[in-house]
Amino acid sequence: MTEKNAPKPGEEDVAAAKAPAVVQPWEDVQPETFLLLRLAPLQTDRATGGRPLRFVQFGRAERHSKELSLLRLAIQLPGQKVRREQNHLDVWVDHDKQLVRLGPDSGLQIEPWNRGVGRFIAAQAILWAQKRWSTYKIESVALASKDGLNEDTRLRRDHFLRCQGLEVAYADAQHMKASVKEVQVGNLHSTWNTDKVQIIEMLDAAHMLENAEKKMIGQEVLIRQHEDRVSKYKREDSSLRFTIACLVAFSVFQAGLLIWIATHR
Repeated sequence: MTEKNAPKPGEEDVAAAKAPAVVQPWEDVQPETFLLLRLAPLQTDRATGGRPLRFVQFGRAERHSKELSLLRLAIQLPGQKVRREQNHLDVWVDHDKQLVRLGPDSGLQIEPWNRGVGRFIAAQAILWAQKRWSTYKIESVALASKDGLNEDTRLRRDHFLRCQGLEVAYADAQHMKASVKEVQVGNLHSTWNTDKVQIIEMLDAAHMLENAEKKMIGQEVLIRQHEDRVSKYKREDSSLRFTIACLVAFSVFQAGLLIWIATHR
């Protein structure tokens, strides 16, 4: 390239800024198969508040090519919307480098948290990778420094990662610069707390609905019986009130009659 045709200072940066962003393959893939999850009721937590019984939907989709594979996992909450970066996990597999990368870059953000959903979705991702590429390695990644600002949040994060078999390393004494070390997929732990999160199969869900319907019908019968008893008591109460009113009127008449007889002798 001659000096005449060489770009002026700063033109390269401008050109780079104008260049279209690299489109990630399968960016628009949405979950295609779904399971129902039961989140068991737990004691009220000081940080998260009440933790009642809940049901959520777990969705997944996967794509494969010669160079890449993708597993996309998502948690959907009935009647509740979450931010775009929440409740999903991407697992990218680079077959050329034999490397597994996790996304999104902002980290795994789960709502509702402290219910065991994070460990469940991570376990599903590990199971999927171990069945196919157990000799591949998980890519080393730096963790968000903001998690180090709160000691409780940092300890929860590190406990979560270590439960899955990942090792957290710190580059400073203040525990702000943390990273996950590279580890072989086959050495990860694909377990979650089954007391907190249970997979509900379609037949089980149908059975639960049938039982709920039977209980509702039974409750309706009981309510109807109680309403009939209340109506009966109301009718009896009205009859008693009428009888008492008649007796009072008759007593008053008798008293008046006696007074009249006594005064007219």
